[in-house]
Amino acid sequence: MRRLPSGRFQASYAGPDLARHTAPGTFEAKIDAEHWLAVEHRLIESGQWEAPKRRALALRGVMTLREYAPGAIDRRRVRGEPLRPRTRALYASQLERLVFPTFGDKPLRSITRDDVTRWYDFLGPSHPTQRAHAYSLLRAILGQAVTEGLVTTSPCQIPGAGRSTRQRRIEPASLPELATIVEEMPERLRLLVLLGAWCALRYGELAELRRRDVDLQRGVLSISRAVVRVDGADLVGRPKSVAGVRDVAIPPHLIPVIQAHLDEHVDAGPDALLFPRPGTNHHLVHTEVTKTFMTARAAAGRPDLRLHDLRHTGAVLAAQTGATLAELMARLGHSTPGAALRYQHAAAGRDAQIAARLSELARGLTLVP
Repeated sequence: MRRLPSGRFQASYAGPDLARHTAPGTFEAKIDAEHWLAVEHRLIESGQWEAPKRRALALRGVMTLREYAPGAIDRRRVRGEPLRPRTRALYASQLERLVFPTFGDKPLRSITRDDVTRWYDFLGPSHPTQRAHAYSLLRAILGQAVTEGLVTTSPCQIPGAGRSTRQRRIEPASLPELATIVEEMPERLRLLVLLGAWCALRYGELAELRRRDVDLQRGVLSISRAVVRVDGADLVGRPKSVAGVRDVAIPPHLIPVIQAHLDEHVDAGPDALLFPRPGTNHHLVHTEVTKTFMTARAAAGRPDLRLHDLRHTGAVLAAQTGATLAELMARLGHSTPGAALRYQHAAAGRDAQIAARLSELARGLTLVP
Protein backbone atom coordinates (compact mmCIF):
# COMPACT_ATOMS: atom_id res chain seq x y z
CA MET A 1 0.00 0.00 0.00
CA ARG A 2 1.11 3.60 -0.54
CA ARG A 3 -0.37 6.95 0.32
CA LEU A 4 -0.82 9.26 -2.64
CA PRO A 5 -0.24 13.04 -2.54
CA SER A 6 -4.04 13.40 -2.49
CA GLY A 7 -4.07 11.59 0.86
CA ARG A 8 -5.90 8.53 -0.57
CA PHE A 9 -4.44 5.02 -0.45
CA GLN A 10 -3.48 2.85 -3.40
CA ALA A 11 -3.20 -0.96 -3.02
CA SER A 12 -1.44 -3.45 -5.28
CA TYR A 13 0.12 -6.90 -5.11
CA ALA A 14 2.12 -9.41 -7.16
CA GLY A 15 -0.34 -12.08 -8.30
CA PRO A 16 0.13 -15.80 -9.02
CA ASP A 17 0.92 -14.81 -12.62
CA LEU A 18 3.90 -12.79 -11.25
CA ALA A 19 2.40 -9.55 -12.60
CA ARG A 20 1.52 -6.59 -10.39
CA HIS A 21 -2.20 -5.91 -10.00
CA THR A 22 -3.54 -2.60 -8.73
CA ALA A 23 -6.95 -2.00 -7.22
CA PRO A 24 -9.36 -0.45 -9.75
CA GLY A 25 -9.72 2.61 -7.53
CA THR A 26 -8.07 4.32 -4.59
CA PHE A 27 -9.30 4.25 -0.98
CA GLU A 28 -10.07 7.01 1.44
CA ALA A 29 -9.08 4.94 4.48
CA LYS A 30 -6.12 2.61 4.90
CA ILE A 31 -8.37 -0.09 6.38
CA ASP A 32 -10.37 -0.20 3.13
CA ALA A 33 -7.19 -0.83 1.12
CA GLU A 34 -6.23 -3.57 3.58
CA HIS A 35 -9.67 -5.14 3.17
CA TRP A 36 -9.30 -5.20 -0.63
CA LEU A 37 -5.93 -6.92 -0.32
CA ALA A 38 -7.37 -9.45 2.14
CA VAL A 39 -10.17 -10.35 -0.29
CA GLU A 40 -7.66 -10.81 -3.11
CA HIS A 41 -5.53 -13.01 -0.85
CA ARG A 42 -8.53 -15.24 -0.03
CA LEU A 43 -9.27 -15.65 -3.75
CA ILE A 44 -5.69 -16.78 -4.34
CA GLU A 45 -5.74 -19.21 -1.41
CA SER A 46 -9.04 -20.76 -2.55
CA GLY A 47 -7.87 -21.21 -6.14
CA GLN A 48 -10.58 -18.84 -7.44
CA TRP A 49 -8.33 -15.91 -8.27
CA GLU A 50 -8.43 -14.08 -11.55
CA ALA A 51 -6.79 -10.81 -12.49
CA PRO A 52 -8.88 -7.88 -11.17
CA LYS A 53 -9.13 -6.29 -14.63
CA ARG A 54 -10.50 -9.53 -16.08
CA ARG A 55 -13.05 -9.77 -13.29
CA ALA A 56 -14.11 -6.20 -13.95
CA LEU A 57 -14.64 -7.01 -17.64
CA ALA A 58 -16.68 -10.05 -16.69
CA LEU A 59 -18.89 -8.12 -14.32
CA ARG A 60 -19.63 -5.59 -17.07
CA GLY A 61 -20.70 -8.49 -19.27
CA VAL A 62 -18.15 -7.83 -22.02
CA MET A 63 -15.68 -10.66 -21.27
CA THR A 64 -15.55 -13.08 -24.20
CA LEU A 65 -15.43 -16.82 -23.94
CA ARG A 66 -11.84 -16.77 -25.24
CA GLU A 67 -10.88 -14.44 -22.36
CA TYR A 68 -12.79 -16.37 -19.72
CA ALA A 69 -12.18 -20.04 -20.59
CA PRO A 70 -8.44 -20.37 -19.75
CA GLY A 71 -8.93 -18.97 -16.25
CA ALA A 72 -12.03 -21.11 -15.75
CA ILE A 73 -10.04 -24.22 -16.61
CA ASP A 74 -7.26 -23.13 -14.22
CA ARG A 75 -9.82 -22.77 -11.42
CA ARG A 76 -11.70 -25.98 -12.19
CA ARG A 77 -11.47 -28.72 -9.56
CA VAL A 78 -12.35 -32.42 -9.79
CA ARG A 79 -12.83 -34.04 -6.39
CA GLY A 80 -11.05 -31.03 -4.94
CA GLU A 81 -7.96 -31.32 -7.15
CA PRO A 82 -6.83 -29.20 -10.13
CA LEU A 83 -7.06 -30.69 -13.59
CA ARG A 84 -4.13 -32.83 -14.63
CA PRO A 85 -1.71 -31.49 -17.28
CA ARG A 86 -2.86 -33.85 -20.02
CA THR A 87 -6.51 -33.00 -19.37
CA ARG A 88 -5.72 -29.29 -19.53
CA ALA A 89 -3.87 -29.78 -22.81
CA LEU A 90 -6.81 -31.76 -24.21
CA TYR A 91 -9.28 -29.05 -23.18
CA ALA A 92 -7.10 -26.35 -24.74
CA SER A 93 -7.02 -28.29 -28.01
CA GLN A 94 -10.79 -28.82 -28.02
CA LEU A 95 -11.39 -25.14 -27.35
CA GLU A 96 -9.15 -24.01 -30.19
CA ARG A 97 -10.48 -26.52 -32.73
CA LEU A 98 -14.15 -26.82 -31.90
CA VAL A 99 -15.37 -24.06 -29.57
CA PHE A 100 -13.48 -20.81 -30.18
CA PRO A 101 -14.15 -20.65 -33.97
CA THR A 102 -17.83 -20.14 -33.11
CA PHE A 103 -17.90 -18.67 -29.60
CA GLY A 104 -14.40 -17.38 -28.90
CA ASP A 105 -15.10 -13.70 -29.55
CA LYS A 106 -18.66 -13.63 -28.21
CA PRO A 107 -19.28 -12.05 -24.79
CA LEU A 108 -20.40 -14.65 -22.27
CA ARG A 109 -23.78 -13.04 -21.74
CA SER A 110 -24.52 -12.94 -25.46
CA ILE A 111 -24.35 -16.73 -26.03
CA THR A 112 -27.91 -18.06 -26.37
CA ARG A 113 -29.52 -21.50 -26.42
CA ASP A 114 -30.16 -21.12 -30.14
CA ASP A 115 -26.45 -20.33 -30.68
CA VAL A 116 -25.44 -23.51 -28.84
CA THR A 117 -28.01 -25.65 -30.67
CA ARG A 118 -26.88 -24.40 -34.10
CA TRP A 119 -23.23 -24.99 -33.18
CA TYR A 120 -23.99 -28.50 -31.92
CA ASP A 121 -25.90 -29.36 -35.10
CA PHE A 122 -23.08 -27.93 -37.21
CA LEU A 123 -20.55 -30.24 -35.58
CA GLY A 124 -22.65 -33.09 -36.98
CA PRO A 125 -23.07 -36.74 -35.97
CA SER A 126 -20.12 -38.13 -37.95
CA HIS A 127 -17.83 -37.81 -34.89
CA PRO A 128 -20.23 -38.33 -31.97
CA THR A 129 -17.60 -38.74 -29.27
CA GLN A 130 -15.75 -35.58 -30.28
CA ARG A 131 -19.02 -33.64 -30.46
CA ALA A 132 -20.14 -34.89 -27.03
CA HIS A 133 -16.80 -33.98 -25.45
CA ALA A 134 -16.82 -30.49 -26.99
CA TYR A 135 -20.36 -29.88 -25.77
CA SER A 136 -19.50 -31.15 -22.28
CA LEU A 137 -16.53 -28.79 -22.12
CA LEU A 138 -18.59 -25.77 -23.21
CA ARG A 139 -21.33 -26.72 -20.74
CA ALA A 140 -18.80 -27.02 -17.90
CA ILE A 141 -17.22 -23.63 -18.65
CA LEU A 142 -20.53 -21.81 -18.93
CA GLY A 143 -21.82 -23.63 -15.84
CA GLN A 144 -18.80 -22.33 -13.97
CA ALA A 145 -19.62 -18.83 -15.23
CA VAL A 146 -23.07 -19.25 -13.67
CA THR A 147 -21.51 -20.35 -10.36
CA GLU A 148 -19.19 -17.34 -10.41
CA GLY A 149 -22.10 -14.99 -11.07
CA LEU A 150 -21.00 -13.86 -14.54
CA VAL A 151 -24.12 -15.12 -16.31
CA THR A 152 -27.52 -15.93 -14.88
CA THR A 153 -28.23 -19.23 -16.68
CA SER A 154 -26.28 -21.57 -18.91
CA PRO A 155 -27.33 -21.73 -22.57
CA CYS A 156 -26.24 -25.39 -22.76
CA GLN A 157 -29.60 -27.11 -22.35
CA ILE A 158 -29.59 -29.87 -24.99
CA PRO A 159 -30.70 -33.14 -23.29
CA GLY A 160 -28.16 -35.95 -23.62
CA ALA A 161 -25.78 -33.92 -25.79
CA GLY A 162 -22.83 -34.63 -23.50
CA ARG A 163 -23.20 -38.41 -23.81
CA SER A 164 -22.05 -40.68 -26.60
CA THR A 165 -22.03 -44.40 -27.12
CA ARG A 166 -18.82 -46.21 -27.96
CA GLN A 167 -18.63 -46.54 -31.73
CA ARG A 168 -15.72 -48.95 -31.84
CA ARG A 169 -16.27 -52.50 -30.67
CA ILE A 170 -13.24 -53.79 -28.79
CA GLU A 171 -12.35 -57.41 -29.39
CA PRO A 172 -9.75 -58.53 -26.82
CA ALA A 173 -6.78 -60.53 -28.06
CA SER A 174 -6.94 -64.30 -27.71
CA LEU A 175 -4.09 -66.12 -25.98
CA PRO A 176 -2.57 -67.39 -29.27
CA GLU A 177 -2.81 -63.88 -30.75
CA LEU A 178 -1.16 -62.45 -27.64
CA ALA A 179 1.66 -65.01 -27.92
CA THR A 180 2.27 -64.03 -31.55
CA ILE A 181 2.35 -60.33 -30.71
CA VAL A 182 4.87 -60.94 -27.93
CA GLU A 183 7.04 -63.01 -30.28
CA GLU A 184 7.06 -60.22 -32.87
CA MET A 185 7.99 -57.46 -30.42
CA PRO A 186 11.64 -56.52 -29.76
CA GLU A 187 13.00 -58.45 -26.77
CA ARG A 188 13.23 -55.33 -24.62
CA LEU A 189 9.50 -54.65 -25.14
CA ARG A 190 8.05 -58.14 -24.84
CA LEU A 191 7.48 -57.81 -21.11
CA LEU A 192 5.65 -54.52 -21.68
CA VAL A 193 3.05 -56.35 -23.77
CA LEU A 194 2.82 -59.22 -21.28
CA LEU A 195 2.28 -56.90 -18.30
CA GLY A 196 -0.16 -54.80 -20.30
CA ALA A 197 -2.29 -57.88 -20.90
CA TRP A 198 -1.85 -60.18 -17.89
CA CYS A 199 -1.73 -57.35 -15.32
CA ALA A 200 -4.07 -55.01 -17.24
CA LEU A 201 -1.86 -51.95 -16.75
CA ARG A 202 -2.32 -48.61 -18.48
CA TYR A 203 0.45 -47.55 -20.84
CA GLY A 204 1.44 -44.60 -18.62
CA GLU A 205 1.78 -46.99 -15.66
CA LEU A 206 3.92 -49.39 -17.69
CA ALA A 207 6.20 -46.68 -19.02
CA GLU A 208 6.87 -45.37 -15.48
CA LEU A 209 7.55 -48.75 -13.84
CA ARG A 210 10.93 -48.81 -12.11
CA ARG A 211 13.01 -51.52 -10.52
CA ARG A 212 11.85 -50.49 -7.04
CA ASP A 213 8.22 -51.11 -8.05
CA VAL A 214 8.82 -54.81 -8.64
CA ASP A 215 8.67 -57.21 -5.70
CA LEU A 216 9.27 -60.71 -7.03
CA GLN A 217 9.36 -62.21 -3.53
CA ARG A 218 5.76 -61.17 -2.92
CA GLY A 219 4.85 -61.39 -6.59
CA VAL A 220 3.52 -57.82 -6.69
CA LEU A 221 3.87 -54.71 -8.85
CA SER A 222 3.46 -51.46 -6.94
CA ILE A 223 1.59 -48.94 -9.09
CA SER A 224 1.84 -45.45 -7.64
CA ARG A 225 2.86 -43.29 -10.60
CA ALA A 226 2.20 -42.84 -14.29
CA VAL A 227 3.83 -40.76 -17.01
CA VAL A 228 2.10 -38.66 -19.63
CA ARG A 229 3.61 -36.69 -22.48
CA VAL A 230 2.37 -33.10 -22.79
CA ASP A 231 3.83 -30.64 -25.30
CA GLY A 232 6.89 -32.81 -25.79
CA ALA A 233 7.67 -33.18 -22.07
CA ASP A 234 7.27 -36.29 -19.91
CA LEU A 235 5.28 -35.50 -16.76
CA VAL A 236 5.21 -38.02 -13.92
CA GLY A 237 2.32 -37.98 -11.48
CA ARG A 238 -0.15 -40.27 -9.78
CA PRO A 239 -2.15 -42.72 -11.93
CA LYS A 240 -5.33 -41.70 -13.72
CA SER A 241 -7.53 -42.06 -10.63
CA VAL A 242 -7.17 -42.41 -6.87
CA ALA A 243 -7.99 -46.12 -7.25
CA GLY A 244 -5.06 -46.33 -9.68
CA VAL A 245 -2.63 -46.36 -6.75
CA ARG A 246 -2.58 -50.08 -6.03
CA ASP A 247 -0.58 -53.29 -5.75
CA VAL A 248 -1.16 -55.70 -8.63
CA ALA A 249 -0.45 -59.37 -8.07
CA ILE A 250 1.73 -60.85 -10.81
CA PRO A 251 0.58 -64.11 -12.42
CA PRO A 252 3.23 -66.63 -11.32
CA HIS A 253 4.09 -67.71 -14.87
CA LEU A 254 5.47 -64.19 -15.48
CA ILE A 255 7.85 -64.15 -12.51
CA PRO A 256 10.80 -65.79 -14.33
CA VAL A 257 10.16 -63.61 -17.40
CA ILE A 258 10.32 -60.47 -15.27
CA GLN A 259 13.50 -61.67 -13.57
CA ALA A 260 15.13 -62.29 -16.95
CA HIS A 261 14.05 -58.87 -18.18
CA LEU A 262 15.49 -57.20 -15.08
CA ASP A 263 18.79 -59.01 -15.58
CA GLU A 264 19.10 -58.25 -19.29
CA HIS A 265 17.39 -54.95 -19.98
CA VAL A 266 17.20 -52.89 -16.76
CA ASP A 267 20.02 -50.88 -15.21
CA ALA A 268 21.00 -51.37 -11.60
CA GLY A 269 19.52 -49.03 -9.03
CA PRO A 270 15.99 -48.61 -7.70
CA ASP A 271 15.09 -45.77 -10.09
CA ALA A 272 16.01 -47.65 -13.26
CA LEU A 273 13.05 -47.77 -15.66
CA LEU A 274 11.84 -51.21 -16.72
CA PHE A 275 11.28 -49.96 -20.26
CA PRO A 276 13.66 -47.08 -21.01
CA ARG A 277 14.68 -45.67 -24.34
CA PRO A 278 17.71 -47.66 -25.52
CA GLY A 279 20.92 -46.47 -23.92
CA THR A 280 19.18 -44.08 -21.51
CA ASN A 281 17.00 -44.01 -18.44
CA HIS A 282 14.43 -41.81 -20.19
CA HIS A 283 10.82 -42.73 -20.83
CA LEU A 284 9.75 -44.45 -24.02
CA VAL A 285 8.03 -42.37 -26.68
CA HIS A 286 4.47 -43.67 -26.97
CA THR A 287 4.25 -43.15 -30.72
CA GLU A 288 7.39 -45.22 -31.31
CA VAL A 289 6.07 -48.08 -29.16
CA THR A 290 2.75 -47.92 -30.99
CA LYS A 291 4.48 -48.15 -34.36
CA THR A 292 6.33 -51.27 -33.25
CA PHE A 293 3.15 -52.74 -31.81
CA MET A 294 1.30 -52.16 -35.10
CA THR A 295 3.79 -54.38 -36.89
CA ALA A 296 3.41 -57.10 -34.25
CA ARG A 297 -0.38 -57.01 -34.26
CA ALA A 298 -0.42 -57.34 -38.06
CA ALA A 299 1.59 -60.55 -37.75
CA ALA A 300 -1.09 -61.84 -35.36
CA GLY A 301 -3.84 -60.99 -37.82
CA ARG A 302 -5.24 -58.29 -35.54
CA PRO A 303 -4.81 -54.96 -37.36
CA ASP A 304 -7.69 -53.56 -35.29
CA LEU A 305 -5.98 -54.10 -31.92
CA ARG A 306 -4.63 -51.03 -30.13
CA LEU A 307 -1.93 -51.06 -27.48
CA HIS A 308 -4.50 -49.94 -24.89
CA ASP A 309 -6.74 -52.88 -25.85
CA LEU A 310 -4.29 -55.19 -24.05
CA ARG A 311 -5.86 -53.80 -20.88
CA HIS A 312 -9.23 -55.05 -22.05
CA THR A 313 -7.65 -58.43 -22.68
CA GLY A 314 -6.41 -58.44 -19.10
CA ALA A 315 -9.86 -57.56 -17.80
CA VAL A 316 -11.46 -60.41 -19.75
CA LEU A 317 -8.83 -62.91 -18.62
CA ALA A 318 -9.27 -61.86 -14.98
CA ALA A 319 -13.06 -62.11 -15.32
CA GLN A 320 -12.68 -65.67 -16.62
CA THR A 321 -11.08 -66.64 -13.31
CA GLY A 322 -14.34 -65.78 -11.52
CA ALA A 323 -13.23 -62.41 -10.16
CA THR A 324 -16.07 -60.24 -8.88
CA LEU A 325 -16.75 -56.78 -10.24
CA ALA A 326 -15.24 -55.13 -7.17
CA GLU A 327 -12.12 -57.31 -7.49
CA LEU A 328 -11.77 -56.41 -11.15
CA MET A 329 -12.07 -52.73 -10.31
CA ALA A 330 -9.40 -53.10 -7.63
CA ARG A 331 -7.05 -54.93 -10.00
CA LEU A 332 -7.55 -52.53 -12.90
CA GLY A 333 -7.51 -49.39 -10.76
CA HIS A 334 -10.97 -48.24 -11.79
CA SER A 335 -12.75 -45.63 -9.68
CA THR A 336 -16.17 -45.15 -11.22
CA PRO A 337 -17.93 -43.17 -8.46
CA GLY A 338 -19.46 -45.50 -5.94
CA ALA A 339 -19.37 -48.51 -8.28
CA ALA A 340 -17.33 -50.75 -5.99
CA LEU A 341 -19.45 -49.90 -2.96
CA ARG A 342 -22.71 -50.40 -4.87
CA TYR A 343 -21.78 -54.00 -5.57
CA GLN A 344 -19.35 -55.47 -3.06
CA HIS A 345 -15.95 -55.00 -1.52
CA ALA A 346 -12.82 -56.64 -2.90
CA ALA A 347 -11.82 -59.45 -0.55
CA ALA A 348 -8.32 -59.24 0.89
CA GLY A 349 -5.93 -61.66 -0.81
CA ARG A 350 -8.24 -62.37 -3.75
CA ASP A 351 -5.96 -60.48 -6.17
CA ALA A 352 -3.20 -63.03 -5.60
CA GLN A 353 -5.69 -65.86 -6.23
CA ILE A 354 -6.78 -64.17 -9.45
CA ALA A 355 -3.15 -63.93 -10.56
CA ALA A 356 -2.58 -67.62 -9.81
CA ARG A 357 -5.62 -68.63 -11.83
CA LEU A 358 -4.41 -66.47 -14.71
CA SER A 359 -1.31 -68.64 -14.86
CA GLU A 360 -3.54 -71.72 -14.92
CA LEU A 361 -5.12 -70.35 -18.08
CA ALA A 362 -1.66 -70.16 -19.61
CA ARG A 363 -0.65 -73.72 -18.70
CA GLY A 364 0.44 -75.74 -21.70
CA LEU A 365 0.67 -72.76 -24.04
CA THR A 366 3.91 -71.18 -25.25
CA LEU A 367 3.08 -67.62 -24.31
CA VAL A 368 6.56 -66.36 -23.43
CA PRO A 369 9.31 -66.86 -26.01
